[in-house]
Amino acid sequence: MSQGTVNAGNPQADTGQPGTSQPAAGRERRGTVIRLGGLAAVLVIAAIFPLVVTNALYTQFAVNTMIFVGAVAAWNLFSGYTGYLSLGTAVFFGSGAYTVGLLTKQWKLPGGDIFLLLPLGGLVAALIAVPLGLIALRVRRHTFVVITIAFFFIFQLMAFNLSLTGGNQGLSSPFFLWSASDYNNPFYYVGLIIAVGTIILSWLIRNSRFGLQLLAIRDDEDRARGLGVRAMRVKLIAFAISGGIVGMIGGLWWFFIGQALPETAFNPLFDLSVALMAFLGGFGTLAGPVLGALILEPLQQWIGITFTNGYTSDIVLGVLFLLVILFLPRGIVPTGAEYVTKWRAAQARRREPAPGGSAPPGSPAITRAAAPGTSKPSASTPSSSTPSTGTPSTGGVR
Repeated sequence: MSQGTVNAGNPQADTGQPGTSQPAAGRERRGTVIRLGGLAAVLVIAAIFPLVVTNALYTQFAVNTMIFVGAVAAWNLFSGYTGYLSLGTAVFFGSGAYTVGLLTKQWKLPGGDIFLLLPLGGLVAALIAVPLGLIALRVRRHTFVVITIAFFFIFQLMAFNLSLTGGNQGLSSPFFLWSASDYNNPFYYVGLIIAVGTIILSWLIRNSRFGLQLLAIRDDEDRARGLGVRAMRVKLIAFAISGGIVGMIGGLWWFFIGQALPETAFNPLFDLSVALMAFLGGFGTLAGPVLGALILEPLQQWIGITFTNGYTSDIVLGVLFLLVILFLPRGIVPTGAEYVTKWRAAQARRREPAPGGSAPPGSPAITRAAAPGTSKPSASTPSSSTPSTGTPSTGGVR
């Protein structure tokens, strides 16, 4: 019996009547509702966290976590979407911190007005990213990594030796006359706004024409160029956007920590931490890097307090990086999605009828039951007993 005869006996396959598409659509709707509900729950928990948890140590953990969530989301916006692994993100982090510090000393803004300087720190970092990108993005991925590391050390040495940056003494931030009980809360909410805004921006870019160009570059840059993608311009724009956001976060960090030193503002462990968070959660995905930051940064904070040896956290960071690369190269989110897909496929196979068994009308198993060119009767038209001659049928009409 031909495939056409089978479909003719099952009008649900072509007419849009209730059939196998309805359960699939229902599952898709349920999945969307679950995702949106989970996202709303996470946002509500994040919004009320400092109001419920008043312990200063835990809110300090939360501020640092928000800083890294925003930083890794911004890093992923460029490195995850293009495949160009940057280990010089601390250049923009430190540049934003020092920019905001110098402007604060110059303008002497009071109280919460200091947060108005964060966009300026981001702007300076983005402007720095343009010439650096024009140099580094002319090469391909492996060489790009080396160049970003070189940029990092150049900027760190400049911070050590320039009088503008305070040299070894660095720059100290003003002390804010806020309530001691909720001193961390303004930093937390500003960090939360930057982090959520960066995630939303990443989603918008990923679902735009610009984002498709970035992903095309990641998959095959030569082919993307052949299809008309202006790769250099696209990469440079993403590089500048990422650097600008990280610069804003660096300015927030300077206000929160209270002092920017060359070895802390331009810290190689910052680059390693951001990259590890992205790989742990899922490099190039939207939710993966955020999940990695939510797992790893509180862990680092806890290790730093639990163990008096200052190098313990660094050792754990390095070991985790190796373990993730070796045993979880795709990250938590892609690996979890793969397991869910396999589980659903296994469940679907269990629901299929055994050979010779019955199945409900409209089941895809019925369509597969009768192969073209066989002499078996159609499963969906039991009244038909005319054997097939192997000639394609015209919709089951003789």
